[in-house]
Amino acid sequence: MGQQAEVFEFPPGLEWVNTDQAPAAAALRGRVTLLYFWTFDCVNCINLLAELDWLQNRHHDGLCVIGVHVPRYTGQRDGAAVLKAVNRHQLRHPVASDPGYGLWQKFGLQAWPSVVLLDAQGRVVAIHTGEGHRQELDRRIAALLEDAVGQDSRVYEAWPAVGRNEPRLPLAFPARVVATEQHLYISDTAHHRVIETTLDGTLQRQFGAGNAGYWDGHLRDCGLSSPQGLAVGREYLYIADSGNHAIRRVHLLSGGVDTVAGTGKMGRDRPQQHPAPTTVSLCMPVDLALHNEHLYFSVAGQHQIWDLDLNRRSLDILAGSGRFGMEAGSGLYASFAQPAGLAVLANALIVADAGAGAIRAVRLSDRQVTTVVGAGPWDFGDAAGAREAVRLQHPLGVATDPRGLIFVADSYNSKLKAINLKSGETRTFNLPCTLRQPEGVSCSQGALWVANTNSHEIVRVDLANGSCRPIAVSE
Repeated sequence: MGQQAEVFEFPPGLEWVNTDQAPAAAALRGRVTLLYFWTFDCVNCINLLAELDWLQNRHHDGLCVIGVHVPRYTGQRDGAAVLKAVNRHQLRHPVASDPGYGLWQKFGLQAWPSVVLLDAQGRVVAIHTGEGHRQELDRRIAALLEDAVGQDSRVYEAWPAVGRNEPRLPLAFPARVVATEQHLYISDTAHHRVIETTLDGTLQRQFGAGNAGYWDGHLRDCGLSSPQGLAVGREYLYIADSGNHAIRRVHLLSGGVDTVAGTGKMGRDRPQQHPAPTTVSLCMPVDLALHNEHLYFSVAGQHQIWDLDLNRRSLDILAGSGRFGMEAGSGLYASFAQPAGLAVLANALIVADAGAGAIRAVRLSDRQVTTVVGAGPWDFGDAAGAREAVRLQHPLGVATDPRGLIFVADSYNSKLKAINLKSGETRTFNLPCTLRQPEGVSCSQGALWVANTNSHEIVRVDLANGSCRPIAVSE
């Protein structure tokens, strides 16, 4: 009967990053198996993980979930990098790295994410592409488990959790840092909180309970989920609450936390001067920038930049058609590819366009979008020099200097780079410290403050002499 009748087994050669061996075919019999194929840079894949967590909890007595990571970037081919992503998302099911695309090709897959569903006899019964199939998968899994009951083959015992955990440190995958004259604000992403410290790392206050959740409140008595971007303006700290698909606000004097945009649930609305921002759903805000009473934020899951007018309290799309791409143009005629980091330089919004491997600029006077450096979504690499030669690999963070410099966290190259806005000339910092997938950078007090994400630390880079110093964050 072809592939539908074949009994699936994992091929040799896969690298199992968080368990010692592949799940045995015999152990899967009597259970429904959900194989998902993902790449850790992809917003749609991250959204799928939330759906899978729901399915695992609902069908804990018969469903086995197994991940297969298939890289898009060279920086994702190393199993150690995949393990970091697995731990950041707190996955406790087996995950394999398939850098050779062997299993991907066996199923004839063409896009991330993809889901392959196996029945209790290990036969392929369905393949789904993309996110958003939770209800259909729920029904199909329930029916397959009932079939197994009818055949007297169902195994009710839950599949055991696996893991190779990160060390217990004060920070867990910090994604962003903002430095002011007196404080550091750090998005402690995998701890689901934002902290305020002194410039030497002494903890002052914590915003967020430390467990993923969504509720307004005060200091630790509020819920955040995988917070990332931060922006400080006047008496407020704004937070891109990525896991909750919302923008949160901290009143710095009182410590009160509320929501200024988003509903707390993923969606893909398209606001036009919307007067009630907290009723508008969005998909994966990543970073923020404040300028002239406007809060700009990147909506990575919709490939757009949005504009929250803080005076009018209205929400609009600043730029981006919503199509994945790197087209120049004005406002909605331009396109982005999973935009991430934001910073303001003069009257321009600088964008780390992660999926395009590019740095873009949005002129705020007329919303005209141009490319500073970068050649497009499938032309990435690691090269500095003249504008045309520059290649980046999934840059996630930017900071600016009034002299016209853009500092870039070139994340999947694990490097820090500086770009001249006018000429595009780019140089790489030769640092005496090791960066591991840095995601955030802030320029203040004669230094760059870098969120060295996969090393669970904040690093201060002195702009005068290039020296590096890890910030000892204390509880």
